[in-house]
Amino acid sequence: MIKHLAAACAALCLTCGALSAQAAVYKVGTHPTFAPFEFVDAAGTPTGFDIELIKAVLKSQGDEVEIVSMPFDGLIPALLTGQIDAIISGMTITQERQKRVDFSTGYYNSTLSAVIRSADSDKYKSSEDLKGQKICAQIGTTGSAFAEKLSPGQVVNLNNEPDALLELKNGGCAALINDRPVNLYYMKQAGGTDFAELIDDALTSNPDLYGIAIKKGNDELRAKIDKGLKDIEASGELKTIHENWFGKAQ
Repeated sequence: MIKHLAAACAALCLTCGALSAQAAVYKVGTHPTFAPFEFVDAAGTPTGFDIELIKAVLKSQGDEVEIVSMPFDGLIPALLTGQIDAIISGMTITQERQKRVDFSTGYYNSTLSAVIRSADSDKYKSSEDLKGQKICAQIGTTGSAFAEKLSPGQVVNLNNEPDALLELKNGGCAALINDRPVNLYYMKQAGGTDFAELIDDALTSNPDLYGIAIKKGNDELRAKIDKGLKDIEASGELKTIHENWFGKAQ
């Protein structure tokens, strides 16, 4: 009887240990309209550099990821209210955002660029030429903030890059300002010769450093993500992910 009881207790302890060792599943929010960082594929599944990155980071720590799609301007409120555990969405680390959330170590440096209609290439040769003009941008981005400083009160904020590019094509604005990798991706997708890229020192002098946002006080998850970033860099997996989405390591 005692032997059977001991065996049962031992089995129960093993079961408890197995349960405690189960992978945590973290809900990570994103706004999948920011290709090649995050977008929805033909099957309706979020994919992209950021999605592959966060899955690799947390997998390296023995955990799993559930991607939650939502509008960009709803991501931080969702994090603050506990609907999600983290954010990865091409989100630039800024002083203003750091007042509300914590960030991981930065994982990508990105500069801005402006897309103009090819027919306006002689008219707009620098960002200074865009002053006073209507400028399209994706709502809540650093491109939108730059556009507002450049042309106050003349920014047309849209929910995503495809809508902004269409607005530009239809003459609703003189230029579209956004992160350069995103602009290049959508220009390539658009094909043809309708658009041209405008770059100058004002757009490239202050690179955006992307980070993964975590709720303030969640030091355990922040440390786990930072360790994951280091681990996949050391293993070469980060380099592989970069090459997969950008054709070369950063």
